[in-house]
Amino acid sequence: MSTLFVHAIVWTAVAVVVAVAMDFWAALLHGRVWHSWLWGVHRSHHEPRPDGARFEANDALSLLHAPIAIALILFGCRGAPGIAREVAFGVGIGMSAFGIAYVVVHDGLVHERMPVKWLLRFRYFRSVVRAHRVHHSLAAGGAPYGFFFGRRELVRTVRLKGSRRPNAPAPSSNGPRPRRLFRA
Repeated sequence: MSTLFVHAIVWTAVAVVVAVAMDFWAALLHGRVWHSWLWGVHRSHHEPRPDGARFEANDALSLLHAPIAIALILFGCRGAPGIAREVAFGVGIGMSAFGIAYVVVHDGLVHERMPVKWLLRFRYFRSVVRAHRVHHSLAAGGAPYGFFFGRRELVRTVRLKGSRRPNAPAPSSNGPRPRRLFRA
């Protein structure tokens, strides 16, 4: 087996794990930091943008992890050979993959800042949009704070609180509660 092939396996495995983990990290930051300490900046995302404005103050928060990802990729390209270099490269690629996916789906699809409505053909993306709209339907935002796993977070929140999903009509007392939170 060639060395490049082994390195590619390490890069790919690490990148996939990191890309998935980034949604949990983003949910933690979103709920604990953006909606508290950095609300002054993040608020711009929960308010209508002025007509013609392409950017909002919140866009700056999306750029916080880019220098870290770039540094890890550069170290993975130029660092001393070894497992640390290969893992760093995979982490940088995973962070970048998450960032690109987030921008395309969140900014592009959910907030319609890019022409990617064709993604709505897929049930998964329709559920991501619905879950994120629940977050925006609350005055200052609330669960779900995660994005790609937002629907899962809503289901978990409902289970833990033993209540209905936010902003949903109260279930009628003369019939069974629906089993599914969303229909695709």
